[in-house]
Formats: sequence, structure tokens, C-alpha cells
Amino acid sequence: MIDYGKMRAEQGTGPVTLGIDIGVIKMIITLAAAVHGLDISPEPVDLALVALKRLGLIGKGTERDRRPTTDELNRLFRCFDGNERLTLPVTRVVKFAVATAMRLDEICRVEWADLDLDRRMLLIRDRKDPRNKTGNDQRIPLFAATGFDAWTLVKAQAKEMGHAKGRIFPYYSRSVGTAFRRACKDVGVKDLHFHDLRHEGTSRLFEAGFAIEQVSLVTGHKDWKMLHRYTHIRPEALHRLAASRGPSPLGDLAAESSESQRGAVPARDGFGGRERGFRPPVAGEKP
Repeated sequence: MIDYGKMRAEQGTGPVTLGIDIGVIKMIITLAAAVHGLDISPEPVDLALVALKRLGLIGKGTERDRRPTTDELNRLFRCFDGNERLTLPVTRVVKFAVATAMRLDEICRVEWADLDLDRRMLLIRDRKDPRNKTGNDQRIPLFAATGFDAWTLVKAQAKEMGHAKGRIFPYYSRSVGTAFRRACKDVGVKDLHFHDLRHEGTSRLFEAGFAIEQVSLVTGHKDWKMLHRYTHIRPEALHRLAASRGPSPLGDLAAESSESQRGAVPARDGFGGRERGFRPPVAGEKP
């Protein structure tokens, strides 16, 4: 089992995938012993797991924090729009992915019947959930909080299609993914996956000032700990958040403190300086 793990690692298998592979093998052996009565023990697999973990071949995956820059997105948009052979509106799909933080497969299977025109809401059926495979339907708002207006993109899609029947984006997700990867290669955008756009949309929601429980209503995360790993806020975004909240009351306090201390004698601190707030008594004033 250890040799198998080493072989898989040499073939390029990552630590998470290898851990899943070994876990499946252990499950099969355990079921064979428990259900079918075969004389076989899963203990050797457990020992192999310990060894492979110590070798660094099995472990947690590295969390991605890749976010596309504005320049990278614009270069991709120009590439998509300037490709006469490309029949898919990839620019619109990419913008919609950032606007809604939806997965590519979700984008390519939502239907016009799932669209609430009055409330500007979209129903996503059977969203991905490791605990429940079906029945994870969720309604999300179509707004412009991330810099791209999801509602406007949907209207543009309807206008281009000439109808509102079937799927909103009736394209194969693999075809869209392939077009995205080719464009990244053509314009020199490195190490950017389509799924990173979901991270980008999530981070932009936080940067827009939404709370974690509000963001989860868009992304579909039921576990807020899981939502955290999709959040990569740029430090410079804090300037925009601070400006949107108006002047800080601490600024007024600082101004008042500065005004009250103007012309005051320095405070004595017990080490040769004056005590804070101390001033010599004025003539005729009781000490």
C-alpha cells in the first residue's frame, strides 16, 4: 500500500486525492470483512496511512488564494470578444460567475423557469453539499454588489438568445472551461482556474461590507468555517469600507482631546514628568 501511494505521488497525484484513494480502498476492505465475512483486516491500510502522512504524500490540500486582477480580467474579456471563432459568450459567463459566486456547472444548468422576475431572484437546484446530494435548492439575489450586475447580464443573455426557454446559459460547462483555459494561456494569465472566480465573487461581497451570514445566502455555504477559506480580502479594500461607513467617532474624540490639551503644561508621570491633566493653580483659585 505504501508503494502504491509512492507510485501515485510520482504520477502527480496530490495529497488530498491520494488520501481519498486510500480511504476508498480501506472502505472496501472493511465492508468485505464486516458484510461478507472475508478474512481480511483493514489494519495494514491504517499503518500505510500513517507512513504516507509522515512522508508528506497524504495531507490537507493547500488553500488557494488566487484572485484575478482587474487587468487580467480585462485582458481575458478582450481575448474572448476578439475571437471570431468563439461562439460562446464567455465574457458574460465569467462576469456572471463573479457577480453571483456560482460554480460553473450551476451556471450552465439554471433555467429561465427558476428566475423570479418580480423579486430578481434565481433558484439554484441541488447545490453542492458534501452531506446531502439532493434537495439543496437555494434562492439567491441577482444584484450588482460585486462590480458586475447579474440582473443586467441575464437580460443581455435573453436578448441575445431571443427567447427565455430552457437553460439561461445553454452551454456545456466543459466547453466554457476549455475556452477559459485557452484564453488564460493566450494572454499570459497564469495559475487562474475558473473556480477562482467563485472565490473572487465571495471576497468582493465581503469587501462590499456584507456580513458572513449574508454572504452565505449567496454562496450557499452552510458551514461558515468553510466559507472562510473562500475569502481573500485585499487590504486596500478596507479604505473603501471605511469610507462607506462615514467618519469615525474616534476622530472627533481625538480632535476634542487635542483641543483640550492645547496650551496645557506637560503631564507628570511619576518619572520626572508632570501628571496628566495637572496645571498650576490660578491666583485666587482654590487648589
